[in-house]
Amino acid sequence: MEKMELYILGCGSALPTTRHNPSAQVLNVRDKLFMIDCGEGTQQQMRKAKLKFSRLGHIFISHLHGDHCFGLFGLISTFILLGRTADLHIHAPAGLEELMTPMLRFFCGQMTYQVCFHPFDTRCPSVIYEDRSLTVTTIPLRHRMPCCGFLFAEKPGLYHIRRDMVDFYQVPVYELNRIKQGQDYVTPEGEVIPYTRLTTPAEPSRSYAYCSDTMPLESVVQQVQGVDLLYHEATFADEESVRAGETLHSTASQAADIARRAGVGQLIIGHYSARYEDETPLLEQAKAIFEPVQLAQEGLMVEIKPSSPSGVQTSDE
Repeated sequence: MEKMELYILGCGSALPTTRHNPSAQVLNVRDKLFMIDCGEGTQQQMRKAKLKFSRLGHIFISHLHGDHCFGLFGLISTFILLGRTADLHIHAPAGLEELMTPMLRFFCGQMTYQVCFHPFDTRCPSVIYEDRSLTVTTIPLRHRMPCCGFLFAEKPGLYHIRRDMVDFYQVPVYELNRIKQGQDYVTPEGEVIPYTRLTTPAEPSRSYAYCSDTMPLESVVQQVQGVDLLYHEATFADEESVRAGETLHSTASQAADIARRAGVGQLIIGHYSARYEDETPLLEQAKAIFEPVQLAQEGLMVEIKPSSPSGVQTSDE
């Protein structure tokens, strides 16, 4: 199965602590790197995770609070020092280009590559990236400023050709691509050979949903139905539910309830308030509602596999 791995680079919230970096993740899909949010220190976290800068082509910013985007400028500057020439694409709510252009003009006069900004509408779901194997769709969230999460979904794969059956029916080579796409083969004599006889099933598609700063939303439950892995912010423990409501954040139990009702494979919670020296109570509150669930932490790598919760493997290396 092709690679699909999530790297947690930062899982803290706005107030700096010595325990966590601000929000940042990298999703590795078939050796293409996609960054999700870019808090301060993200470039150093990429080094620690041994992720190759050259494979990062697209960055997705959920909203324009500093703990989700202040690391962009340092990362862009580092790319210049490394002699990058490939375009860098940044997908974000409207306003980021206007904010960054003067700084890029002042500090990065010798740009070796193009930074391409792609603003998106945070009010309704829309596909903002697509290639041969993947689509990225926005997940409208509700926070104190325009905000979206992101749904990364693999496209269905092609069926696998059974060489023995293809040889048996003497299927011409030019027919193989059609058969892999699920079309039957008709012999010169007019006999219809079902594609199911000539192929084995494609590998199941995988999906990952990222929900950053937001109050719990029914619309999120609907949009992330059945995803293999969900990251949902859990800034507060249940005892701070009033504070969570005031700041348009979620508690651990609320994040777990989203996961339970959406029927996801596995939940990761993060974006912890700086008030917590130990996030174990948040984990316990979430586990009381949904399992499997785990705490995000810097250095965590999750290999995303389809369907069953037990199919998700983790590593701290």
